[in-house]
Amino acid sequence: MIFVIAIFFMIVSFAVSSRLKGKFKKYSQVPLVSNLSGKEIAERMLADNRIYDVKVVSHEGSLTDHYNPATKTVNLSEPVYFGRSAASAAVAAHECGHAVQHATAYRFLEMRSALVPIQNASGKILNIIVIASIFGGSFFFSVFPYDFVLLTIIGVYTVLTLFSIITLPVEFDASQRGLAWITSKGITTASEQSMAKDALKWAALTYVVAALGSLVTLLYYVSIFLGRRN
Repeated sequence: MIFVIAIFFMIVSFAVSSRLKGKFKKYSQVPLVSNLSGKEIAERMLADNRIYDVKVVSHEGSLTDHYNPATKTVNLSEPVYFGRSAASAAVAAHECGHAVQHATAYRFLEMRSALVPIQNASGKILNIIVIASIFGGSFFFSVFPYDFVLLTIIGVYTVLTLFSIITLPVEFDASQRGLAWITSKGITTASEQSMAKDALKWAALTYVVAALGSLVTLLYYVSIFLGRRN
């Protein structure tokens, strides 16, 4: 059953990711009337929000854009950093939205940041369990009781699910901040704004799918545990 769930969400995730890439490619070919690059848009948004200690840097790859609160950098992929399109405007403004969240101590961002080390540790524990159960087989379960392993997996997925759910308002809020700013400053026209909003919608859906997948997997293991208790 768990393999069916995993395969289902892998297919859905792949479909959403493919759609996102298609949207980004399409909107990357739409030049902005304002002719501003992603770098210029990011720097303007940061300045408008009185954020002067965050740098905008170029990052290798495609759709690898992210804000790093540890180094205070808005990392834009090269197509976004140098791009002058509706897609690059959307992504640049979104990532700066995270910088604004950081500067204003946005509650959900702080909660997610606090969970990062726990989430990383949980991921490692899950990997160990998977590898041990595959290669250790009966020996692994003779050392660690099945119920103990189940409870550990439930604990791990509780952390992963909580992290995924908390990520949702962080991502949606960053998009709202970014879209509101590029609209108020006239960075995009009405049609460009519609494209930017659509691109960010598909980006947000990738996080929704991840959260749902984690939640369903958690509930699956909880049902197994409860079934064994009856």
